[in-house]
Amino acid sequence: MVSPAVSLSKGPVLFLSARVGEGHRSAADAVCVRLAARGMRGEVVDSYRYAASLFSKVVSDGYIGMVRTIPQLYGFIYDRAERATAAGGFRVWASEFTARNIRGLMERMKPSAVVCTHAFPCGVMAAYKRNYEPALPVMGIVTDFVVHPFWIYKNVDAYAVATPEIRAALVARGIDPLRIGVDGIPVDPRFGEPPNDRGALRERLGLPRDAAVVLVMGGGLGLGPVAATVRSLARSMTPVTPVVIVGKNVRLQRRVVEEARRDGEEVRVLGFVENVFDWMHASDVLVTKPGGLTTSEALAAGVPLVLLRPLPGQEERNSRYLVSRGAALRARGAGELVRLVDAVLNGRDVAAGVRAGAALLAHPDAAERIAARIAALVSSPVPA
Repeated sequence: MVSPAVSLSKGPVLFLSARVGEGHRSAADAVCVRLAARGMRGEVVDSYRYAASLFSKVVSDGYIGMVRTIPQLYGFIYDRAERATAAGGFRVWASEFTARNIRGLMERMKPSAVVCTHAFPCGVMAAYKRNYEPALPVMGIVTDFVVHPFWIYKNVDAYAVATPEIRAALVARGIDPLRIGVDGIPVDPRFGEPPNDRGALRERLGLPRDAAVVLVMGGGLGLGPVAATVRSLARSMTPVTPVVIVGKNVRLQRRVVEEARRDGEEVRVLGFVENVFDWMHASDVLVTKPGGLTTSEALAAGVPLVLLRPLPGQEERNSRYLVSRGAALRARGAGELVRLVDAVLNGRDVAAGVRAGAALLAHPDAAERIAARIAALVSSPVPA
């Protein structure tokens, strides 16, 4: 173990993410862009590359497989871990093991700060600071509207969170309130920049100027009942133009295209796209599962949210929070989905109410706010 000292490293800001969907990487990328505007370089690394190979495969591949096939089991594991009062032995071992493995990266890069956009690297860096470099500044960016105990470590120097409720939960767990900023979940600032001419935007995207456009998303992995949602929209009282973004799920993309062709429906189906903000600005309603990044992007874009089939765990809690704040509607089945979409499209008060609730939670400037806090963290070394 090295002796405690003030870190004199002046390298880039290292972002540690995790390959479980696209949201954690997107959050890191958004902040990197704002750091670059300040003349600071950021580099994003998948923390699972440095975990034990078995652990990495079980956690990343196992998570994706579990939420696709037996989401209730994932929910049970999440709930049980949430109620735990101390870290389990396996989690402690995984963090310590990965902290040892990551030392080489730290020595090569000499980061001026480390920013974690997933709970796993947050635990790894807490172990790394404890064992090797206590003065290295570390920030955690919580990418949901709730916080799991796996995020919370007293030697993490700063937290960026989405809500006052998360801040209160961290304080209740012993985190200094001065270390916590209610900055929002970082998204590309273009989500908060609506077009001057929405009709022209629609024409550029190949959409009709005057039709009702419903955007359907399933996150970067294309999870959730996307194909069934498209079939349900065909029963809407209002003729709609569905646009489906399936992310990197090529199999789902083929399935939706084939079903639309078979049913004679006009459906626009897209894979992974870089300009999601354009599609949200062009749409009248977004139907999606409640991932933290997708919903934060929608809040910033001001597109009314209808949430469908949240995964147990953090998505279920995201859904409860957003609905409780009037920032989204939740459909509990195909029939209710159609009713809620029709209500948003035909009821001005419904759409206006959801937009008003969303505006209270939206943080389109979150990436800039967080970048400013990182710059302050780097310029003011953390005492050991």
